[in-house]
Amino acid sequence: MNSQARIKGFSLIELMIGITLGLLVVAGVGTIFANNYRTRVETEKTNLQIENGRYAAQLLADEMRMAGYYGELDPTSLPTPPTLPDPCDTTNATLVSAVALPVQGVDNAAVAPTCISDLKPGTDIFVDRRASGCVQGTPGCAAGNYVYFQDSLCSTSAGQYLISSNTGSLNLTAKDCATTADIRSYRTNIYFVAQNDQPGDGIPTLKVAELGSAGYTITPLVEGIDQFQIEYGIDTNGDSIPDVYASDPGAYGGCTGVACQTNWRNVVTARLYILARNTQPSGGYTDTHVYTAGGNTYGPYNDAYKRHLYTSLVRFNNIAGRLE
Repeated sequence: MNSQARIKGFSLIELMIGITLGLLVVAGVGTIFANNYRTRVETEKTNLQIENGRYAAQLLADEMRMAGYYGELDPTSLPTPPTLPDPCDTTNATLVSAVALPVQGVDNAAVAPTCISDLKPGTDIFVDRRASGCVQGTPGCAAGNYVYFQDSLCSTSAGQYLISSNTGSLNLTAKDCATTADIRSYRTNIYFVAQNDQPGDGIPTLKVAELGSAGYTITPLVEGIDQFQIEYGIDTNGDSIPDVYASDPGAYGGCTGVACQTNWRNVVTARLYILARNTQPSGGYTDTHVYTAGGNTYGPYNDAYKRHLYTSLVRFNNIAGRLE
C-alpha cells in the first residue's frame, strides 16, 4: 500500500470537537480568573474599609484623651463661660474664655459652623481644645503659624495664662517668678464629616479644621466615613465616673444658662460610633442593613456600598483625672 495513502489529517468534525473542547477549557479558566479578580477587588475594598474605620476611631480616641491638656494649668479653677463659645470665633477674648471648655460638640448638625464647609447634615461635630505636648524651642517641636499658649504658676503673676499668635507678647513666668514660662502651641480642632473628599467625588470623609494664626485650615483625614455620632458620659456627682450619657450635654436635663456649659465641663467619657463604608460600590450588592448609632438609626441605604459600624468607649483623661 502506498505510504501516502495512510497519512490522514483531522476531519472537519474532529477539528470542530477539538476547538469546542479548547474553548470550554479557556472559558473555564477565564471564569476562574474573573471570579478570583472580583474576589480580590472586594477583599481590597473591605480591607480598606476596615482600616479606615479603625483608624478613624483610633485617631479620635487619641485626640479625646489629650483634650484639656494645658501644661501646668488646671482649667477646673477657671470660671465657666456664660455662653457656649462659637468654635469658629478666633478673637482672643473667645479663645481665652473657651479654655475652660476643653470639650464641645454639636449633635446631628444641620447647619455648618462658619469655619467648616461641605458638612454632611445629620452628623455630629466634635471640638477639642488643648495645648501641644511639646514646648516651643525644644528639639523636635516645630514652629509654625500657630496660636500659642503660656501658663504661669507664679503666685504674683498678673494672670494664669495667655493666648496669642505673637510669642513676643507672652511674658508670664514660671513658678520661680523669674524664669520665662513654657510656651506651647494652642490647639482647637473641629472634627466633622464632609460630603466629599475632593470636590464632587461623593466620598464622605472625616475632616478636621485646625486653628492657626490666620484662622482655620481644613484637612481631609479618613475617606469613607459615612456617619459620626458621639454620646458623652457626664459626671453628675464629682467622682469622675459617668452617671449618665447624653448626645448633647448642652441640653441635658433641660438645662439653661451656665448649667449647660457646666454639663460640658463635667464630660468624662465618650461613646464613639463611626459608620464606615467602602469608597467604591460592589456589583450585585444592596445594603439593606439598619445601623444604630448614638440613639439614632440609619439605613437601609439600598445602595451598592458595603458598610460596617465601629464603636469605642473613650475616657477624657485630663478632664476626668482632675475631677477625682
